[in-house]
Amino acid sequence: MLTLPKTEDRKPQAYIYVPFTVTMTEMQKPAREGFPQLFEYIAKHGLTPISHAFYNYRRIDMTATLDVEAGIAVEAVGPAEGNIRSGMLPGGRFLGLSWVGHPDKLETVTGMLIGWARLTEQEFDMVERPDGDHFACRLEMYESDPQEVPDMEEWVTTLAFKLKD
Repeated sequence: MLTLPKTEDRKPQAYIYVPFTVTMTEMQKPAREGFPQLFEYIAKHGLTPISHAFYNYRRIDMTATLDVEAGIAVEAVGPAEGNIRSGMLPGGRFLGLSWVGHPDKLETVTGMLIGWARLTEQEFDMVERPDGDHFACRLEMYESDPQEVPDMEEWVTTLAFKLKD
């Protein structure tokens, strides 16, 4: 199941993250290694998460590597520690949609959102460079807790890509 793309205004938001540079075949690494670090950090420092876990794709070169952050928005960030970084997700207009289904179909779902943006002449806040496309903010938010929803075909994922101002 797929929702129609929609544009929404989002406010800037503090977040914590673990950065990764991976190939497409290594896309599970940020989830497997990054999310546990974030959850442990949140518990240790008593932080309050205000979003689901997400990937923030900062640079994409599908033929080589991607710079992706495993992240969680929080009310306030904690101290620097280990691999954990903090930052601000930008505010502004975002184009997004939600998908119910197996995560292995997200590449196709993402292609549909990109196609919709082109069709409706909405430009992402992105710069093309020789090493790939650099995004201001390109979120893939995982709304389902695998312990509560074990069937991956029922997982909900929301995409939200920042548009140019």
